[in-house]
Amino acid sequence: MIAGIPRETCPGERRVAMVPQDVARLTRLGLDVLVERGAGFDAGFEDREYEEKGAQLASREEVFSRADIVLQVRAAGANPERYEQDLALYRRGQAVVAQADPLGSPEPVRRLAEAGVTAFALELIPRITRAQSMDVLSSQASIAGYKAVLIAAMELPRMFPMLNTAAGTIKPAKVLVVGAGVAGLQAIATARRLGSIVFGYDIRPAVREQIESLGAKFVEIDLGVQDTETEGGYAKEVGEEVLRRQREALARQIEQSDVVITTAAIPGKKAPRIVTAEMVTSMAPGSVIVDLAAERGGNCELTRAGETVVENGVRIVGPVNVPATVPYHASQMYARNVATFTSSIVKDGALVIDTDDEVVRETLVTRDGEVVSPRVRELLGLPPLPEPAAPAGGEEGAP
Repeated sequence: MIAGIPRETCPGERRVAMVPQDVARLTRLGLDVLVERGAGFDAGFEDREYEEKGAQLASREEVFSRADIVLQVRAAGANPERYEQDLALYRRGQAVVAQADPLGSPEPVRRLAEAGVTAFALELIPRITRAQSMDVLSSQASIAGYKAVLIAAMELPRMFPMLNTAAGTIKPAKVLVVGAGVAGLQAIATARRLGSIVFGYDIRPAVREQIESLGAKFVEIDLGVQDTETEGGYAKEVGEEVLRRQREALARQIEQSDVVITTAAIPGKKAPRIVTAEMVTSMAPGSVIVDLAAERGGNCELTRAGETVVENGVRIVGPVNVPATVPYHASQMYARNVATFTSSIVKDGALVIDTDDEVVRETLVTRDGEVVSPRVRELLGLPPLPEPAAPAGGEEGAP
């Protein structure tokens, strides 16, 4: 059985799905590894490094034509501009493991099903202890949170730390981080390491201890609701009235901040609008907003994805695909996630799809020409699939 690693085609994507040091983890599963020439170049990995670890090099067409399982960073809806090029190369019965944005862009998932591809969407990894080492969203969000602070530091016309110099004392920058998921917590930690005064806010009161453990001050807001967290630990979508109260309470904190980093996101949904245009104009000229939710519409009303907007002297940065700007380590982390996930579907060199395994069941989006994920089917307006027939005798394992 062959695992294929093609070069990524999404514009601006510099990551690669597998790095040389993790090739051995695939070969231990009984897989031969076929890598497209130059696949790792943009991430800092040379072809010879893959060969030294036992992989073979090939053309893109050969990778797709020979591979039984294709490992990618972006497929389907996660590669909206170029995914149709890959659709023409996939083979019926071929397995694909990648980020596919099935909840945000479900239509390309239907196209995968029509192509006969067995697709696993890594964004749907359940938030359970056993799956932490496979969680691509968390590993890549950690990089995004780190890089967001560096972007802010480059844009801000002042330094982050307090400095006592012969020319006087320089006051530290005040940083507000909105959203205390993986990206937000990493942003808080990075901003603290740079010496700024950091405030953290999240709609989930349960994260207060995590924010304070990193040396930040928790912004406490009474929104009048208790149920703000999903079973998987994500922030729940709340109504417009709750968002209005949140914006009113945050306004004063934003006005006093030199930097605001927003990370609030709801899987498969448009990003909640937290920072209004009015709040932006209340900030001092030279202040910076870095909106990590830019690709989902932005947490700031003025954000434009992939652009830097200047309003009243305030710079609103809407970076996209931030992990790809740190491709070496982002690829290392992603590859480790992918190799661990692959071990749950490949046994002794063969593809084994055990839907009793929660990780496999939740990530499997297409199989045998059908969209099989209930969540994606609902988004596509498809009826639920019929329940599997009970074994003969009415009991599992009966003859």
